[in-house]
Amino acid sequence: MTSVTSHHTDGRHDRDHHHGGRPDADSFSLEDRYTRDEGTVFLTGIQALVRMVRDRARLDRRQNLATGSLISGYEGSPLAGYDLEISRRARTYLDPYDVVHRPALNEELGATSVMGAQLASRAGTLGRGPVSGEQLAGVVGYWYGKAPGLDRATDALRHANLVGTDPNGGAVALVGDDPGAKSSTVPCASEMALADLYMPILYPADSQDILDLGVHAAVMSRVSGLWTALKISAHVADGSSTADVHPDRVLPHLGDLGRSPHVPDARLLGATLMELEQNQLTTRIPRALEYARINGINRMVARTADDRIGIVAAGKTYLDVRSALARLGLDEDELARRGIRLLKLGMVYPMEREMLYRLVDGLEEVIVVEEKRDFIETMIREILYDRPHTPDVRGKTNEDGSTLFSRFGELDVDSVTRGLAHRLGTVHGLESVRAWQEGAGRGRGRIELPVLTRSPYFCSGCPHNSSTKVSEGTLVGAGIGCHAMVLLQPESQVGDITGVTQMGGEGAQWLGMAPFVSETHFVQNVGDGTFDHSASLALRAAVGAGENITYKLLFNGTVAMTGGQDTVGGKSLAETCRLLLAEKVAKVVVTTDDVKRTRAAGLPRGVEVRDRADMLDVQRELAAVPGVTVLVHDQHCAAEKRRGRKRGTVPTPTERVVINERICEGCGDCGQKSNCLSVHPVDTEFGRKTRIDQSSCNLDLSCLDGDCPSFVTVTPGEKRRAAVTVPDLDDDEVAAPDTRALTGEAPFHLRITGIGGTGIVTVSAVLATAAVLDGHVARTLDMTGLAQKGGAVVSDVTLTAGPQELAAKVATGEADLYLCADGLVGADPVNLKVAGRDRTTAVVSTTRVPTGQMVVDTAVGYPADAQVSGAVERACARSVRLDAGELSERLFGETVSANMLLVGAAFQSGALPVSAASIERAVELNGVAVERNLQAFRRGRQAVADPAALAAALEAAHPAPAPAEPS
Repeated sequence: MTSVTSHHTDGRHDRDHHHGGRPDADSFSLEDRYTRDEGTVFLTGIQALVRMVRDRARLDRRQNLATGSLISGYEGSPLAGYDLEISRRARTYLDPYDVVHRPALNEELGATSVMGAQLASRAGTLGRGPVSGEQLAGVVGYWYGKAPGLDRATDALRHANLVGTDPNGGAVALVGDDPGAKSSTVPCASEMALADLYMPILYPADSQDILDLGVHAAVMSRVSGLWTALKISAHVADGSSTADVHPDRVLPHLGDLGRSPHVPDARLLGATLMELEQNQLTTRIPRALEYARINGINRMVARTADDRIGIVAAGKTYLDVRSALARLGLDEDELARRGIRLLKLGMVYPMEREMLYRLVDGLEEVIVVEEKRDFIETMIREILYDRPHTPDVRGKTNEDGSTLFSRFGELDVDSVTRGLAHRLGTVHGLESVRAWQEGAGRGRGRIELPVLTRSPYFCSGCPHNSSTKVSEGTLVGAGIGCHAMVLLQPESQVGDITGVTQMGGEGAQWLGMAPFVSETHFVQNVGDGTFDHSASLALRAAVGAGENITYKLLFNGTVAMTGGQDTVGGKSLAETCRLLLAEKVAKVVVTTDDVKRTRAAGLPRGVEVRDRADMLDVQRELAAVPGVTVLVHDQHCAAEKRRGRKRGTVPTPTERVVINERICEGCGDCGQKSNCLSVHPVDTEFGRKTRIDQSSCNLDLSCLDGDCPSFVTVTPGEKRRAAVTVPDLDDDEVAAPDTRALTGEAPFHLRITGIGGTGIVTVSAVLATAAVLDGHVARTLDMTGLAQKGGAVVSDVTLTAGPQELAAKVATGEADLYLCADGLVGADPVNLKVAGRDRTTAVVSTTRVPTGQMVVDTAVGYPADAQVSGAVERACARSVRLDAGELSERLFGETVSANMLLVGAAFQSGALPVSAASIERAVELNGVAVERNLQAFRRGRQAVADPAALAAALEAAHPAPAPAEPS
């Protein structure tokens, strides 16, 4: 067997990595995250998952082991963008190393494909790499999916892990966990399921850990014969961090593990089956434990002979612990003085006994900090059960049974701090901790409720705005993905929603309801991606059961919720209709936004095509047909159409809609008819009126469905928008502010709040990149969930002068800067709690952007300024406010530059510890509307430094109209 060897005595890596210092701004590139071989890079968790595949392949080749790689799985948050990032980087960075990406139809088929990669050498002689042309010795497989996808694929993975891995290959399961259910139908953690599969679980804390543990995971799988898993929490996948890279950073040490390798065998019957089970338990799992031991996967962070308390944590929760300890005044030196020992688990299953024995030696108490169930805690208790002089183990509960660390939801720095403070302060009496408890108690104030929340909503022009409408009182099953947002909308529009099922179960719940309810008909929403994934089986079951159900199948050509991927093996509209007829449904009708286009699609005989205006009539007609019927709505995803128009691949309609506000009576009918976020209610001196927001309008024209004389359709000329005549500002025209310096151990915490889809995540990335250019260390966390669909989005940025192990999420009262791009999101107490009256600077946009509720319900108005911007300002030490949306409109003729205006204002207020030059360089590196964003940043600075000069520039560019001559 050819195997990885090492010139080092072991494979331990230096987690307290050496920071690479300030990079050269001129040569710095965003592609450094993939191209740089030595030094410091800044990358997201998703990008690290891409790079680790290449890093492992390069390590193999350096060790004279030519391997290919197969990546297969199904997209789902928090790994939603993984397949897209692979596709973007494949040709340049992955293809030369014979990496093949095959997106799977669903999770279990992806897992089976990866199992097949481990059997390739058993099936015949391995060939040459598809790109490199090198003779391959093995194939490393990577499966990806979110935790519910793991549940679905468990049968396939159980088979695959029993079969085992190739000694020159390996198989790694990348499992995305969403403990807070921010973008999932169930809260999820994968440890229990993975352990039941006997799959070793490695738990990265950040991008650095992904790069390091990702290599170890593949090699551990190879030498043990087991699949290994990387547990990727949402905070790790959605976060970014600085990482050190070097060809020799991770050099796995094998010891004697290269001898007598496991040989995968899929002949799962009789004696072979029993031998595989025995081998899995008695040989392969011990080999994984031995690999973890000799490569230092688990790490004792702090240890002295006089320690009496131990703390155990893993992954993202470990960083929460480090931040919590810092808040409690317990840095490295203080931990040693107070007798506190800290163990970071890199592998949470199986548990390394010898490391655990070293941890508990001489201790009185072990505190286990973990999310969800007491997985690690239970293993520790079991291992220590029959040992003499074992310490007390505390995790989920205190001695009296009260909760210490919650079993539900997700842990963060705040909850971890409270739990550790109770044990270390209340129970053990540490002075610095008691001082924090007293201060925290004094700081507790009244908990305010949000005046109005910004909920996720269908995009402007989204086909769901039409396709989910039903007659009031209709019994409806919600679907997965964007369809799930009907759960947040009025029943008068979307029907009596019974709830949502797992992906692929759509409509099967009716088979259990129908015999026992008085209703005789059911409507089930489903998307084409879900239908191809698994829901076609539910439709087949409904046909077999003979129940009355109408499937409303949205055919929009994309998996919109997870990034706009094409459906795997996606069928044309005509092929889909033929498949439905072959399944013996009673009737198929296609509704569409373009009858001419759909009728030209070659639909089979008997399939009727109707305009989407007939949607409710078609549903009533199908409800009268016995058995299973299908309404297919043919309309492309609005977000993808908008992207296509920007790229020039989709034609842009010439017709625009405007509203004559003098005629408009503000009745709201256009909002109810279109359900469109671009139909803005506005308050005027004449009362509520309605305006089409041209910046966000996706040209769906469904707002014209209302019978209203105030609507006007316009076909603009070639020159769409008058040229903006505000002169450009040079970078030295605004005086430099007094800016706080980022020095010493104190981190800088920033929270950005805004609306999904408006560039909040981009602002976070720009500022973090600017900090890296200044030689600082950055961590970010983009808490999006469904926010990309017009809901609330929050991005946190933590900057330090040097490497520190800290959580990216900002804790209560610890924000130094609160950048509020939307008042409703910013004023939400859940987000605003990070502000402190003793330290936080707020930069607030007063622009009023309506919510979906305001669009469809004239009774819902925008809250008073005192409840929105005023609430933010009252919570902070100082504040700056500007109407960024209006200012952007006046300066540039659109509102998309509003965020960079806020960044400029924040910088000029002295609240950002990064240089203007680095911010501008980061804008250039981002490469989107560079000149406009640079000007927005500078004009934002001018709004603070010299508002009179800004007003004069605007007046010169947009002079007030001259008064009319008297007649």
